[in-house]
Amino acid sequence: MGIAKKKKSKSVYGPNPDFVMEEPHTLSILVTNEPGVLARVIGLFAGRGYNIESLTVARVDDVKNLSRITIVSTGTPQVITQIKHQLERLVPVHKVNDLTVEGPHVGRELALIKVVCDGEQRIEAIRTADIFRARVVDSTVGSFVFEVTGSVDKVDAFIDLMEPLGIADISRTGTAAISRGKDTI
Repeated sequence: MGIAKKKKSKSVYGPNPDFVMEEPHTLSILVTNEPGVLARVIGLFAGRGYNIESLTVARVDDVKNLSRITIVSTGTPQVITQIKHQLERLVPVHKVNDLTVEGPHVGRELALIKVVCDGEQRIEAIRTADIFRARVVDSTVGSFVFEVTGSVDKVDAFIDLMEPLGIADISRTGTAAISRGKDTI
């Protein structure tokens, strides 16, 4: 999903032998679908200074009135464990899963990328989109809007290749994720 980062050592003599890796974790949180729940979950992150790299939320069960919040946050294993325990204590939270450590999961993101270009750059933009299986969802004389879906790394790579061709605007959904196999949240 992302690259693990080392925490910087405060010593002038070199790295601390006890350095801890910060890694992105995908958390899937099943909550009651009611006003203020998202604000409470986000408030927990903000109040403790945890960063949210990606956030998606949608209703998943109309009968039980449940929504799934998917959050990607980076931290040490200790910080991620602390986040999970604090989330589990919130009243509207039914279940918290760390998809990153609990087994295989599928994570996808959708992005809309507007590219303003002409001439040979238009042809190159279409070729690049074809390689990434991106769809043209809007086309004008001077621009395209591409829809690309896939892993965060795939979306990032597509954006990197489109950048020199004239990216004018980007809209990303954030990661939606679900565990593989028979397990459910």
